[in-house]
Amino acid sequence: MRCARIAFGLAALASGGVAAAQTWTPGSEIVGQSVQVETNGVVNTITFNGDGTAAIQTPSGRSVPATWTANGGRLCLTAGGGSECFPYARAFQAGQPVQATSSCGATSRWLANGVNQPAQSRVAGERG
Repeated sequence: MRCARIAFGLAALASGGVAAAQTWTPGSEIVGQSVQVETNGVVNTITFNGDGTAAIQTPSGRSVPATWTANGGRLCLTAGGGSECFPYARAFQAGQPVQATSSCGATSRWLANGVNQPAQSRVAGERG
């Protein structure tokens, strides 16, 4: 697969944070949330939707439509004809920055503004 750098200046992702023990589904903590991504001093804000779409808000206020996937230890974004993947081994935690290098060789700092809590599994017979 050829690396196609996303045109608006995104770059790297997560390997920091604490994964929820065995219940973490990659991407579940950021669905409906926004993440600030800083690359070369430029900060874009990405909102991740549950249907695999995303909106990237640029510093100028422009909204760029995108799509995203999270599996196989990678979070991938596609927008404006480009696509880029980032290491993604653990859940984001709100307010804890993560720095990583993308499949295109760019380094970015990612900061989740908020995250969803992992779903809690119930044991048969428990009352909640």
